[in-house]
Amino acid sequence: MNEPARKITYTHAEYLEQERTSPTKHEFLNGEILTIAGGTPEHARLCLRVGAELRAQLRGRPCAAYSSDLRVRVQATGLSTYPDVSVVCGRLERDLQDKDAALNPIVLVEVLSDSTEAYDRGQKFAHYRRIPSLREYVLVSQHEQRIEVFHRNEDDSWTLRDARAGEGAQLSAIGCTLSVDEVYRDPLAQVSPEAEERFRGS
Repeated sequence: MNEPARKITYTHAEYLEQERTSPTKHEFLNGEILTIAGGTPEHARLCLRVGAELRAQLRGRPCAAYSSDLRVRVQATGLSTYPDVSVVCGRLERDLQDKDAALNPIVLVEVLSDSTEAYDRGQKFAHYRRIPSLREYVLVSQHEQRIEVFHRNEDDSWTLRDARAGEGAQLSAIGCTLSVDEVYRDPLAQVSPEAEERFRGS
C-alpha cells in the first residue's frame, strides 16, 4: 500500500531565499509557501487608484503609501504577505529576519476578488488584527462601488463603516478620505469609438 505523500514544509529562511529569485509573489505561513494569483485589469486599476489617492493626500506628511510590492510580516502569527496597498507613518520598522518586510503599517488595503474575498474578510483579517500598529483595514469591492473601512477602537474592538457611490470613505487614522466616485472612475469607459480610433492613429 502506498504511503500518503508528506506535505513539504519550509523554513522562513528558505521562503526568503526563494522569494528573492522568484518572478511571482508568495505568502508564507506555518511552513507553507502559497502563490499569490495575478489579478484582473479592474483589480489592478483599483489598487493603483487607491494608492494614488492616498499618496496625494499624504504628501508633505510623515506617512508613505506603498504598493503591493511591499511585503508585510505579522510577527505574532508568522504570516508574510503582500497587501494591495499599505500605509506606514513615522519610521519604517523592518523585520529582523527579513529586512524587506515592514512590521508597522497603520492602514492596510485589500481589493477583493472572487477567489480571495473569504480569505481577506476572515483568516487574513484575523492575522492583520495581530499587528499592534494597525488602525484601519480597508476592503475595496470589484463588483460594486463600495469601500469598507474597519477601524480599531481604543478597547481593541473594530467598527465597520462603509461608503458607496457619492460618499467618502473616512480613514481617520491618517486623516484621509477616499472618494468612492474617484476610486471607481474608469477613464476608459468614457472613450468613444471615434476618440479611440484617433488615439490609435496618432
